[in-house]
Amino acid sequence: MSANDVQMREAWGQGLVDLGAQYRNLVVLDGDLANSTRADMFHTAYPDRFFEMGIAEQNMLGVAAGLATTGYIPWISTFAAFLAKRALDQIRLVIAQPGLNVKMAGSYSGLLTSKTGKTHQSVEDIAVFRAMPHVVTIAPADAVELRSAMAAMMEDERPTYIRITRDAGPVVVPDGYEFEIGKAVLLRDGADIGIVSTGVQTSRALAAADLLEIAGVSASVLHVPTIKPIDVDAIVALADRTNGIVSAEDHSIIGGLGGAVAEVLAEHRPTRMRRIGIQDTFGESGPNDALLEKYGLTPNHIVEAVNDLLALTSVTTR
Repeated sequence: MSANDVQMREAWGQGLVDLGAQYRNLVVLDGDLANSTRADMFHTAYPDRFFEMGIAEQNMLGVAAGLATTGYIPWISTFAAFLAKRALDQIRLVIAQPGLNVKMAGSYSGLLTSKTGKTHQSVEDIAVFRAMPHVVTIAPADAVELRSAMAAMMEDERPTYIRITRDAGPVVVPDGYEFEIGKAVLLRDGADIGIVSTGVQTSRALAAADLLEIAGVSASVLHVPTIKPIDVDAIVALADRTNGIVSAEDHSIIGGLGGAVAEVLAEHRPTRMRRIGIQDTFGESGPNDALLEKYGLTPNHIVEAVNDLLALTSVTTR
C-alpha cells in the first residue's frame, strides 16, 4: 500500500455527503455499521436524512422500498455479506420485482475484510445480484471510479448493487475518467493475451501485465466495472484480437465475472480462457497478503494462468 492509496469506503462516505447536497431526496439507511462503512459522514452532514435501522437488515430493505415509492432515493449501508444473504428475500420481493430505485452498497466485500473471517467475507455477492432480475451490479476498481459510479447511479432509476472494499488501494482509472453503466474500459492494450478483471482485482491484473511485459508477453487489461449489464462488445472485441482470455476477480469463479465472461464468449466468440478467483470455497481470517496467496489472487497467479493458456497457442514467453 502506498501513501497515494485511498480507502473506497471513505470515498463512498464523502460521495454520499456531496450527492446529498445535490439531491435533497437522497436518504441513507444504516444497519448499525455506519462507523465501518463510513455512512457516519452522511449522518454528521444530514442527520435528518439518516436512519439508523439497527441489526435488522430485512426490515431495513423493506423500509427502503417504502421510501422509494414516495420519491426518496434510499442508499443502504451494510456489509456485503449481510446484504447478499440476510436480506435477500426482501430485496427480491419488494425491491427487485417492482424495480424500485434503491441503491444497495455492500461494504467489506471480497476476502480482505480486516481478519473478520468467513462469516463477514462475501465471495458470492456478485453472483447473487447478477442473477437477480432488474438489479444492476457494479464493482468499481478504486475510489475515483466509485465516486463516478455513484453519480451515474443517482441518474439511473433501476435498483443497483455496488460492491465496496474495506482497505485502501491504488487509483487505476485514467485522469478524467467518467463511469458509464454497462461500459468496460481498456486500461492496457496488448496483442498476446486479454486479461478481463473487475473490482479491486484490476490493480492486480495490471501488476500481472507488467510482469508479463518483462517476460515478453503483451497483455491487454479490460476492466469490467459493470457485471450486469455486461459489455458484450468489449469482451468479444478483446477475444478477437488476442490469443485467449484470463478473467480475474476477488470473488468465486462460479457465477461472478469469470462465469459472465464465459457466457459471453460461449454465445458470441468461443475462446480459450482461464478463470482466476476463489475456487468454490469459503475464506478464513488472516493477513491480506497471506489470503491473496492462499486463494490464488496475486499477480503471479494471473501470470501462471496466462502462461498456461499461451502454452496451448503459438505464442510463448521469451
